Amino acid sequence: MNEAQIGLAIIATINATIRFSIPITLGALSGILSERSGIVNIGIEGMMLTAAFTGFMTNVALSAGAVDPALQTVPVRLGLSIVVAMLTGGAMGLLHALLSIQYRVDQIVSGTVINILALGLTGYFYALDTPTLGKLPALIANPWTQDGSVKLQIANNFKFYLPYDIGRILFDKDIITYMTPLLVFLIGWALFHTTWGLRTRSIGENPRAADTLGINVYRMQYTNLFLGGMLAGLAGAFLTLAAVGIFEQNMTAGRGFIALAVMIFGNWRPWGALKGALLFGFATALQGQLQQFGIDFPHQLVGMLPYLLTIIVLAGFVGRARPPAHDGIPYVQE
Repeated sequence: MNEAQIGLAIIATINATIRFSIPITLGALSGILSERSGIVNIGIEGMMLTAAFTGFMTNVALSAGAVDPALQTVPVRLGLSIVVAMLTGGAMGLLHALLSIQYRVDQIVSGTVINILALGLTGYFYALDTPTLGKLPALIANPWTQDGSVKLQIANNFKFYLPYDIGRILFDKDIITYMTPLLVFLIGWALFHTTWGLRTRSIGENPRAADTLGINVYRMQYTNLFLGGMLAGLAGAFLTLAAVGIFEQNMTAGRGFIALAVMIFGNWRPWGALKGALLFGFATALQGQLQQFGIDFPHQLVGMLPYLLTIIVLAGFVGRARPPAHDGIPYVQE
């Protein structure tokens, strides 16, 4: 394997790591908002799957000839599809909140119901002959060519001269990919530097004390579960509208549960979750890149890497990570 091939494999691995880490990061953010509010959420998988389906089917429906041509343009069509996917995830989050808060259903059972419901509904309504319409376009194209020449010129004598391969990592990504680190920063900042974040953390640690201070615990929980569901919906939209461009039954393939492991790995903090998601994304990226490096492993063993890493992380970090004190404990208002 020559130097050029090694370089290409490294760039491909980095890009695959980023691509695989995006839905896991968004799913982990969804879990953080839920569990910082005192509600265990194992229904992230179902929220992602349902949103992936509705986002994809909205894209298909808006491309039909009977639809207003103004809605058929790619930016409008895909933008509306992302919105529908996020609202679907938010609706599933509200369903989890309703079952857990209003009807006192065990939170684990409620999340399991959402996962089973999502798998059944998407499998029943999806038609195998549904057309494929492509993926989200790159938000910012790589301005550098492979031979080092410059495609983007700001002024007559001012040009960029960064290497082409760096551009392949930084550019040619869809809007959801660029939104994800921004969301990590915003949610991390909001949790620890705003009134909303202080209230969210307080109801996860001691909701009775928060209630005595005038905080509406139930309203905060409903709000945060809706927002968390929207983040899971954005993760589902990424899968069908950005990563692969099609919908397949059970295409989330356990990403929601890996997101929960990443959330624990990150100690219920957005930046820690991002680091964990990149680690899991790298493990998943290795599935397609080990052979490029001349390492011959059975593909079944390579396919186990992300899930094996999940077990190792949970075994090593569950004992040391400290969840919110009231996480998973129903709050009964007196």
